[in-house]
Amino acid sequence: MAHARTVSTDALGILSQPGLPFAARWAVTFAVCVTKWSIRTRTRRALSQLEPWQLADVGLTPEQAFTEASRAFWQG
Repeated sequence: MAHARTVSTDALGILSQPGLPFAARWAVTFAVCVTKWSIRTRTRRALSQLEPWQLADVGLTPEQAFTEASRAFWQG
């Protein structure tokens, strides 16, 4: 069974250290941005495939789901 590994906030706090090279900080920031975009794309794609009864279970109307699923990946 695979287990998700959690990242502590202390590990992410390393990014705010003044001695960290600019390129490393930029690379991590870029990776976080791309990861968010990927998650939004997958989530919105899955949302667009739900049945009306499933949407009702999560408290959304089909119109709300369509509006959210139609948004571009860069729109938060």
